[in-house]
Amino acid sequence: MFKKIATIFLIAASISTADAQITTPQPSPKSSLEQIVGISEITVDYSRPATRGRKIFGGLVPYGKLWRTGANNNTKVTFNSNVSVEGESIKKGAYALYTIPNESDWEIIFYEDTDNWGLPRKWDESKVAAKFRVPTMKIANAESFTIDITDINMGGATMNIYWATTKVSFKVTVPTSELVTESINEIMSGPSAADYASAARFYFDSGKDTKKALEWMNKALELGGEKFWLLRQKSLMQAKLGDYKEAIVTAKRSLKLAKENKNDDYVKMNEDSIKEWRKK
Repeated sequence: MFKKIATIFLIAASISTADAQITTPQPSPKSSLEQIVGISEITVDYSRPATRGRKIFGGLVPYGKLWRTGANNNTKVTFNSNVSVEGESIKKGAYALYTIPNESDWEIIFYEDTDNWGLPRKWDESKVAAKFRVPTMKIANAESFTIDITDINMGGATMNIYWATTKVSFKVTVPTSELVTESINEIMSGPSAADYASAARFYFDSGKDTKKALEWMNKALELGGEKFWLLRQKSLMQAKLGDYKEAIVTAKRSLKLAKENKNDDYVKMNEDSIKEWRKK
């Protein structure tokens, strides 16, 4: 019996040892930077190699050659609004950040394909969203590769890349004024047709206030035009309030539009409701 128990413990120990994994520090640890600039957000995901006594630029990273700008996966920069970088317009989205370092300047490249381990196997110039040159600056030694965002103001900021004794910087401009104006105009103009329709559906479905739901649904139809699915909801509200005559009129309009849009589900629902309400 003792031997059986010992054997079970040995098997369990061997399984546990086989499944165990040793965790060690990564030579180029991952890092992430999130920064609000105006009302736009810039996110940078990258890995941070260290110099470890090596000559970096003109050595480990050759001059004049495309570089992944960090280590491991390509460095990814995400903008949640349209921006411009050193005067180059870039649409909102995620981009791989590549560079071509030279002694006196770097070429900065924003590339649309972000799913590469390092450099793309095949470079596609049509995927270049922006490309520009910026001068290099000499700095005291930066042991770890670093990207940060400084000089933040309402209209933009500066993105900086540091490593070893080299720094490059470039301006990112965000459309704060346009975004805020758009938001103000939207809010000041009042609720949209979709807002009214959502509020009406909630009030009706939750049994809160069918009269108020019908009022809001009428507003949604007034602002957004007649849609068969909204007319269907309006007819249900009218029927709930006992106004079957008007419910049938509304359901017939919904039915007509549903047929025009070849929506068989709404055609059947309206036909069934009209038949039922005619008996009331």
